[in-house]
Formats: sequence, C-alpha cells, structure tokens
Amino acid sequence: MEKDYTLSQAYQYCDMIAKQHYENFPTASLLLKQSLRPAVAVIYTFARTADDFADEGDMPKHERLRKLDAWEHQLELSLLAKSENPVFIALADVMEKFSLPVQLFRDLLTAFRMDINFTGFENLEELHLYAKYSANPVGRLMLSLHRIDDEHALLYSDAICTALQLTNFWQDLKIDIPNGRCYLAREWLHEANISVEDILVGNINSKQAQPALQKAIHETELLFDVGFGLLPYLPFRLRMQIAATLAGGMAILKTTSKLEDPLHQRPVLGKFDWLKVSLKIGLLTLLPKYYANSQTKVRGQV
Repeated sequence: MEKDYTLSQAYQYCDMIAKQHYENFPTASLLLKQSLRPAVAVIYTFARTADDFADEGDMPKHERLRKLDAWEHQLELSLLAKSENPVFIALADVMEKFSLPVQLFRDLLTAFRMDINFTGFENLEELHLYAKYSANPVGRLMLSLHRIDDEHALLYSDAICTALQLTNFWQDLKIDIPNGRCYLAREWLHEANISVEDILVGNINSKQAQPALQKAIHETELLFDVGFGLLPYLPFRLRMQIAATLAGGMAILKTTSKLEDPLHQRPVLGKFDWLKVSLKIGLLTLLPKYYANSQTKVRGQV
C-alpha cells in the first residue's frame, strides 16, 4: 500500500470492500446495531481478502500459501501497531476496543490453509476440526462484539456455526464434486461400501450414497438442536438475527434431506418454506428459553 492511512480512512477502506462483497458476512444486516457495523466490516474484509488468496484461480499452492503467510505477518505486525495496511490498522483498533482474541483470526487463516491443502475428511471428528477453524471463530467474534463471553454461550455458538458449515457442504455436493471435492466423511462412505473416489468419478448414484448422506444430515440436525441453547444469552436484535440464521439453515438442511438426487441437485426453498422459516424466526426470538430447554444435547458439545 503506497499511501499512509489514518484510522478513519482505514475504516472507510474496509467499509468499501465489505459493501462490494457482503454476501457471506452480515455487514448489511438491519438487525446489527449500527455502532457495530464498522467493526463487522473490518472483520469481514480481513476474512474475505484471505479467502480470495486461498481461492485465487490457477495460482500454485505455494504462492497462495505465501500470500496467507504474508497476511498473517500483517496480523502480527498489527498487534505491535506496525502494520501500514489499512485492513490491519482498522483491525488493531477493533481488537483493542472489543477485546477480540487474536487467536480467532489466526484460526480463520488456518482454515484457509486447510482449504488449499484439502484432501477430504476421514470422519466426523475431522469435519468438526475444520469447522473449529473455518466457522466457529465467526460466531465467537460476533459474541465478543456484543460483550458475551459466557463459556456455555460460546459452545452453543460453536454448534450453530459447525452446523451451518456442514449444511453448506451437503447442499453444495452438486457443485463441489465436479471440482474434485467430496466433503462426506470416508468413514460414512466406507460403511455404505463406497469410496470418495467412487463419488468423484461418478461411479455411484445418490441411492447408493444415501446412508452416508443421511448420516451427514443427522449429525448436522443434532448440532442445530444444541444451538438453540444460545438464544437466551442474546439481546433481542442479535437473538432475532441468530434465530433467522438457525431457521434458514435448518430449512435448507431439511430440503436437502428430501432431494431425490442430492449428488446432482441443490435445495431450493419455495414460498411455503419461507413462510415456515418466518414463523420459526418469530418463535425462536420470542420463546428462547422454551427452545433452549427442549434442545437435544450432543455429547461432548456442552
């Protein structure tokens, strides 16, 4: 970066980037308190830029990893107030204001490195480990921005974020498999007498893969159930936002489970589905303790 950025200019830079690419982070959410939006835009810009490095076309792996290393170096410099990059000038201010753990940002970079070096997942534990780095830090950062640090709340948030990450995997099989990526655990496929290689080369159909797919859906449903426990910890506006996230994620997962050919189809929510989602959002928002008390706890999660 050639110019010297003031703190205000650094925030403006991040806001500009976030507004161009806000689809994967809630920078534009009307439910997010206005005072928090600049901080969320900064966090989003940090993550989005790193994600772009990881996904950068045909660039060799070592070059993408080098860019992520350089990005992490800027993160470390920001802790010493020595970075001249506008993203990290703003991020240092956000971390200080909200006492955000720097390890959460390191974890996100770990996930992007895992994406570059992707070799698939052996079992559910490996899927959870990936989500620990790729998804859970986002939820924890959002809670930190709202000054929520209760350990149970953090674990409930992890359950939601992991469930959303897995839901994203299962809904996108049609897209990922042709690109050489199968996120279904090898252990599940082995139990169905098939392999990742069978999936990738198209030797099997959705009926043959159904046992593994149903296992994936079931484990993800359990995580969503655990996530209900987060609702009572949240202020109203954030609770409504998380309720919308839960309701939408569960609806996509349910629709995915009903696809005739999930290896070649993606879930689409119809008008009636959206009506049910809207109703669910209201119930989760207004009756948080009811849903928290009726949750199904996943062993080892809380």
